[in-house]
Amino acid sequence: QHIHLHQYSCFAMKLAILATLIGSTAAFTASSFNGVGVQTSIRSSSSSTLKMETIEDLEVLALKLNPIVPAFDPLGLSRSNFWGSTQEETIGFIREAEIKHGRIAMFAFVGYLATANGWHFDWAMSLDGTPFPTTTNPPEAWDAIPDGGKLQIFGFVGFLEFWREVNSEKHYMRGGKPGEFPDFDSTKIPGGALNLYDPLGTARKQTTEEKANGLIKELNNGRAAMLGIIAFVSEAKIPGSVPLLKGLIQPYDGEIMAPLTKSILPHLPQFS
Repeated sequence: QHIHLHQYSCFAMKLAILATLIGSTAAFTASSFNGVGVQTSIRSSSSSTLKMETIEDLEVLALKLNPIVPAFDPLGLSRSNFWGSTQEETIGFIREAEIKHGRIAMFAFVGYLATANGWHFDWAMSLDGTPFPTTTNPPEAWDAIPDGGKLQIFGFVGFLEFWREVNSEKHYMRGGKPGEFPDFDSTKIPGGALNLYDPLGTARKQTTEEKANGLIKELNNGRAAMLGIIAFVSEAKIPGSVPLLKGLIQPYDGEIMAPLTKSILPHLPQFS
């Protein structure tokens, strides 16, 4: 029997596909780290000493995350220097990327399961009264979303990325906390409705230790979700590729990694 894929919400479906494309952002105050003092004058009019995570910090974090596999970096990314940056700046980039992708993957995993089990919004999806897709296959549900809706999602995700990059007190490659998302101006957005992780302000009352423990759980859950959602879409695209899911996931004959294949792309000269 299939894990039926109904549309929990078109929104959840969109997130499911976006998980393989874009790392969205959500707020979380990351744990503190020991770090190393790094002199930098990049993007600043004067040099300042910033605290950056080091390889040693990653080794300590790895033990907290998984004592059985204390370190896993087969490609040596944490020891690289991306775009001519320092090793510590590269670590900041990698840490931010993992947290972002883990968060969106958690949304995607839950959305995929919810859609599979017949959940979807009952009201109209579009102003013309078009209902949310009722297909039980998440990738097919995404294909059924109007182009305008898809572009709205991309635009919103892009806005979140922009806000994260330009409004943080310190950039994550310049000593800022990986995974931290700046609040929105409550004078423009009443009640901080888009303060994604902590809309009720409960996390702000947690101690530093509680926040650090929460981040460990978030990282582990995010890693599991990334493996889970890629397993779902792999099995859908190539039946039998994930033995444990064989016969449980409905097949999909579209292009998982090209979300506009059946709408916008065919009308572009280079794809026609």
